[in-house]
Amino acid sequence: RELRDMDWVALYVFCITVRRLAPPQIEMLHALWVYTSYPDARLWNNRVAALAGSARSSANLGVAAALAISEATVYGGLAGLRAIDFLQRTLARVEAGAQLAPLVLEEARAHRVYGYGRPIHSTDERLPWIMALATRLGLERGRHVELAFAVEKVLLPRYPQLRMNYASLHAALIADMGLSAREYQLLRIPTFLAGMPPCVVEAAAKPEGALFPTPCAGVAYEGVARRPWPTATA
Repeated sequence: RELRDMDWVALYVFCITVRRLAPPQIEMLHALWVYTSYPDARLWNNRVAALAGSARSSANLGVAAALAISEATVYGGLAGLRAIDFLQRTLARVEAGAQLAPLVLEEARAHRVYGYGRPIHSTDERLPWIMALATRLGLERGRHVELAFAVEKVLLPRYPQLRMNYASLHAALIADMGLSAREYQLLRIPTFLAGMPPCVVEAAAKPEGALFPTPCAGVAYEGVARRPWPTATA
């Protein structure tokens, strides 16, 4: 009874953290989910939902499968999880007296700096919209948000392609709300959700099996022969 009037996102966060976030923080979470819910079946996770509709499978199964593969390593949930881990670890070391630049460059040399860089276009068009809202809500000066931008300044002179992407800012804003990496992973599950049902509906409205009808075996490929990934022989 005590929670019956809560906003759904506020309830979702409360069930994960047993904390009531402030209204500006809840509004930001709403926006983070809205800005990432694209109803486009070309996206890797939405494609699974659309295929379920095309195959006349259960919409529930299709969306659940699409959510499951949303935890992609490079640009999905695992990227965000590693981004928040990096930001929280780095902030702790900087506040303990370490210099930021050596920490960032060490991470870049030893690992991938998750939350920076994109595969096609290096500039993430969502960031100005998020920061405009963060400024209106008074969330733009959080320690992790400022750190995320400082990391980008360290990276760009040496790695100009590594501009901040959505994962880093998403992780920074939520880290500034006091969530742990594990809580963040649970919180971000519905990030892409709203874009998935339209893909199921659109595919189901077309003839069965009409989506991506050409099997791999039907493609006459004459390019480079099959070869191992470089790391496979390292």
